[in-house]
Parts: sequence; structure tokens; C-alpha cells
Amino acid sequence: MASGKGYDVKDLKLAAAGKNRVEWAKKDMPVLRSIGARFAKEKPLKGVRIAACLHVTTETAALMQVLTAGGAKVALCASNPLSTQDEAAASLVKNDGITVYAIKGENRKTYYRHILAALAVGPHMTMDDGADLVSMVHSEKKEYLKEIVGGTEETTTGVIRLSAMGEKGVLRYPIIAVNEAKTKHFFDNRYGTGQSTLDGILRATNRLLAGSCFVVAGYGWCGRGLAMRARGMGARVIVTEIDPLPALEALMDGFEVEPMAEAAKVGDFFCTVTGNLHVVRREHFERMKDGAIVCNSGHFNVEIDIPALAKMAKSVRTVRPFVEEYVLGDGRAIHVLAEGRLVNLAAAEGHPANVMDMSFANQALSAEYMARNHGALSNTVHMVPEAIDREIARLKLASSGARIDRLTPEQRNYLASWEMGT
Repeated sequence: MASGKGYDVKDLKLAAAGKNRVEWAKKDMPVLRSIGARFAKEKPLKGVRIAACLHVTTETAALMQVLTAGGAKVALCASNPLSTQDEAAASLVKNDGITVYAIKGENRKTYYRHILAALAVGPHMTMDDGADLVSMVHSEKKEYLKEIVGGTEETTTGVIRLSAMGEKGVLRYPIIAVNEAKTKHFFDNRYGTGQSTLDGILRATNRLLAGSCFVVAGYGWCGRGLAMRARGMGARVIVTEIDPLPALEALMDGFEVEPMAEAAKVGDFFCTVTGNLHVVRREHFERMKDGAIVCNSGHFNVEIDIPALAKMAKSVRTVRPFVEEYVLGDGRAIHVLAEGRLVNLAAAEGHPANVMDMSFANQALSAEYMARNHGALSNTVHMVPEAIDREIARLKLASSGARIDRLTPEQRNYLASWEMGT
């Protein structure tokens, strides 16, 4: 472990490899690169101190570089104990001089110590993924509130938590819900989570999906992407839901829809993407067949009731990296991946850079917007301005070489009129 003033990372010797990986990621992030070039000239974040609690990956490193190019002073910590890429963390410290507190596999005590260390920058702005940092500020470190003017939130779980705080009137500064941007959740959540989750499952297990039964818990944007990808690899896909509308959508998309209690009997793979508590629990473990594989791609490790499973087990052992085998009293084995934490980042590398390009473009531009407009924003959760969303889509489309049509004057007039009919 390498620690010192302004950082706590696994090993600074990993910095060279990390730099190569960051540069590789940036090749697939043309929108963020273009924003970085503008930020370097205009310095829209000059003098702004940012405490960021995000997955410390190569793509996140690219975002940190853009924020610092824009004039910000950034302190970064991990938003999950297993999501850090140690090479990226080391590179940010050694090659970019950015304050980082993140080590893959850190325990709970270290995780929260790192959040406190990042907050010590005295932030004007927070950047969160899951709202643990914001929660810390509002509960134990209220002294930082006096200087914080706003923040951003990256993921669905965090938006849910912060929206609840806003509704209860306890949120003390405005938050921009980056997750709700169309250029984020339409692509990051759907295509990014879909691919990276299967990547994590396959790296951890080396099992064949074709011909298997794959159970997806939750049919939000992440669930949609995961179900689509699992079917594309030849799996029979069952979706479980609590909401009739996404359940109906899953049915119309060609998936089976069943309660988890029924799906538990036939599933080979189970993956939760709900953001809720104990989606897979004792009553489901009791019905699972021998060898079932259970994992989670939601933000927190609460979707699978692992304590209940541990109580049911007569033995527990690690059979492969990121695979724990729980042998039950009747001899059945249930395998839990990545300690129930987000399998796409714990056992793989998270979302590909191409899709994170849009997500982190939203983060950078939302930070700029917050710095300029925070005085006009109430202490609630706000959507990313539509103009930012559309500009990111335009830049991404242009970078891909794709082109679209423009409305003719006649078409504009038609759409703006009410007189024309059949």
C-alpha cells in the first residue's frame, strides 16, 4: 500500500501501467476529450474544489483530468470497496498530481475513512455515485455544508436516496441527477451495464450462457440491457418485477415474466439490478437448484440477502476469485459472485469507455452548469438541462461519423402550425 499526504493507493509502481490504460480508454472518449480541450482554455471551474466519490476506473481518471484542466481541485475516493482499478488510482496520483484515496478490496472502515479524507479538501461541489459522500456530509460532517453550493449524482440508487432527502426537506444543496440524462441512462445503464455485467459473470465463472436459464431481477434500463445481452448469448431469460408496467414491457419484449419464487426453481444464473433490499432472500435460496450462480449489478451489496444465506450454509469457501460457494444442509451449493457487490466492476472492468464518454461528459458539463447557476437552483434533485443532453448526443453522433437530416422550412412550418389537417 502506498499512502502519503494527499493519497492512499495500493502501489504507485502501478502508475506506468495505469497511464497506458487511461490513454487507451481516452481513445474511445471523443466527447470528453473535446470538453477537456475547451475546459483547458476557458477554465470554467477555476478555484472550485470538488470531492468526488466514484468508481475509480480508467474512465473516471479521464474525467478527473478534464475537471482539473478546467481549473478544479479534485479529491477522489472510491464509491465501492471492490470497484477500484489500482493502476488507474496510482496513475492519477503519480502522473496527474490528483488526490486519490482508493484501494481495491478495502474494508468498510477504510472505505469510510477514504470518504472523510476526500471531504477534507473542503468542497464547493460534490460528485457522487450512490450518495454515500453526500450522506456523510449531511449526517456526520455538517461543517462542510457551509461551503458546498451543489453536486451531481451518477447512478439510480443515489438519485433515489437524494430524491427522498429532497422530498423530506433535508437536502441542503442542489443536486443534478446525471443518471437521469438521456445520454446517460439510455446508453450507460442499458448497453454499458448489459455488456459489463455479463463480462463480470463470465470472467468470474467461465460458464456457458447458451442453453442456460438466466434470471434478471428488475427491468429498468439496466435490467433491459442485461436481459437483451443474456438472450443474445443464447440464454433463456426470465424477468422478475414488482411494477406491472416494466413487467408488461418485458413480456412484450419477448421475455418470460415470473415471481422470483417461481424463477428460483429453474434459474441457473440470477442477477439483481433493482436498487432494492433483499431481492433474493432465504425463501428463494431454499428453492434454488444445486450449482445456482447468484450475483448483483446494483450499486450496494444488499440486493442479495447474504447474511441469511450464510446462516443456511454448513460451509463456505472461495472456489475461484470472486466466487464463494455456500453449501447448504441438504448438500446443495449456491455460488455468490463478488461478495454480492456490483459484479461488473468487481470481477471485470466496468462499462466500456465508449459509453462512459457520454456519462462523464454529462458529469463535466453538469459541474460547469452548477458552478455558474447554483444560486438559481433549489435544494432538490434537478435534471440535466436538455440543452446539455442534446449537445452531448450531437457530439457523440458526429464522432461516430453518423449524420442525420435537418428539417426543411416547410417541415418546420408544418410542425409549428395547427391549421393544417387532412
